[in-house]
Amino acid sequence: MIVYHGSTVPVQTPKILQSGRMLDFGEGFYTTSNQEQAERWSHSVAAKRKMNNHFITKYEFDIESASKELSVIYFDKPDEAWLEFVCLNRSGKTPIMPYDIAIGPVADDQVYTVVVLYEQGVLSKEAAIIELRVRELYNQILFHTEKSLSYCRYILHTEIGGNSHGQK
Repeated sequence: MIVYHGSTVPVQTPKILQSGRMLDFGEGFYTTSNQEQAERWSHSVAAKRKMNNHFITKYEFDIESASKELSVIYFDKPDEAWLEFVCLNRSGKTPIMPYDIAIGPVADDQVYTVVVLYEQGVLSKEAAIIELRVRELYNQILFHTEKSLSYCRYILHTEIGGNSHGQK
C-alpha cells in the first residue's frame, strides 16, 4: 500500500514524535493513502509554522505483514467505536487496548466540530454519527510505535510548493 506524509521537510526516516498535541489517534507518525490529503496537511503545517516549504513524502506500507505481526486498530467508517476512540485520544487519555498502528477516517476541522458538539452533549452519539457519515472523510494511518515504522519504507519525496533553500 502506498502512503504519503505531508510536511515542511522531506521525511526519509519517520520517527515517533511526542508533540503533546491531542490528535485523533494519539502520538505517532501520521500518513494517508490519499495524496491530496497529504498535500493539504503539508500546507496546513507550513501555515502553522509560518514556513513556505511544502513536501510530500511517499512510502510503501506493508499492511499485510503489519496486520499479521502487530496490533492494528482499523476503523472503516466513522462509527461509535471510532468516535469514542477519537474522543479518548483528543482528551489526552490512553486507550485501554495497546496498538501499534491505527487506521481510519480523519477528523478534519468540520468533523472535529461535530466531535466537540458530541463531547459537550449538544449532539447525541447517534446524531453525531449521522452527521459524520454525510461528510467525505479521508483516511489516516498512524504509526504509533517504533516497531510499526519498520513496515513503512521510504520511496521518494516531492516538493509541492514554496522553496527549499534554493532547491527544486
